[in-house]
Amino acid sequence: MRIIFMGSPEFSVAALIKLAQAGHEIVAVYCQPPKPKDRGHTVQKGAVHLAAEALGLKVYTPKSLRNEDEQALFKSHSADLAIVVAYGLILPKPILEAPKLGCINIHASLLPRWRGAAPIHRAILEGDKETGITIMQMDEGLDTGAMLSMKSLPITEKTTTTSLHDQLSAMGAELIISTLEILTDITPTPQPTAGVTYAHKLVKNEGHLDWNLSAVELKRKIAALNPWPGTWLEHNGIAIKVLEATIIPISGKPGAFLQTPEHPWVVCCGKDALSLQKVQKPGSKPLETAEFLRGYPVF
Repeated sequence: MRIIFMGSPEFSVAALIKLAQAGHEIVAVYCQPPKPKDRGHTVQKGAVHLAAEALGLKVYTPKSLRNEDEQALFKSHSADLAIVVAYGLILPKPILEAPKLGCINIHASLLPRWRGAAPIHRAILEGDKETGITIMQMDEGLDTGAMLSMKSLPITEKTTTTSLHDQLSAMGAELIISTLEILTDITPTPQPTAGVTYAHKLVKNEGHLDWNLSAVELKRKIAALNPWPGTWLEHNGIAIKVLEATIIPISGKPGAFLQTPEHPWVVCCGKDALSLQKVQKPGSKPLETAEFLRGYPVF
């Protein structure tokens, strides 16, 4: 098929590569414009932009798709289908209707749970036991379109946003290929009205660790919110990132620091406690806790 691919971050790259390898004709790639990054604010192309150029594909980076000129250009590609994976812009009706078979989205949750911007993080934060990929037809709503295919995977105690991101990226790439092979035979399934939740965009202050919460809830935060916005505690006015922790059955006043022969830095929670395994001070590299404490006297 003649396909327009629309995606921006690293999560989308696997699907782009798989589509190219499967022999589909990718007539255009749409992604977010290059943006300033890092401390030097150097303008850099995104992951999909770089991957598309490496494949020799034509890249478009409009700031909006709401003006008629951009919509006319989009339609001029004469695509059979647009495939959208974490693109980052709302698609207006003329864009949704331009390809012959419409627009299809690869969404990183089992819809209708976790519609919206941060489905991977929210699934871990809420303690979901499974998540997955939904391939869906796009409409003007927020991830409300009819479903074409779905595949699930478990969320375990060892699952982090980083590991789940990579698993779902690969799963989405495989599932879109198998879905396209039988696309004309699929009867779209409307999403159920029960079980709808919204994965709201992450904000920085969500990473502050409130020790009144249980150790289970805080461990999920650490797994879900690293690398961004990160999770941290404050000590003497310094925000110390907590990168890894384990739950231990110790009781005490929430926020109290303890030490045991096996656990060099324990923080009591609303229920149980967390043994901090890896931490990081601003401007320093991540360290195992025992090594960190040798250079930073918490106790």
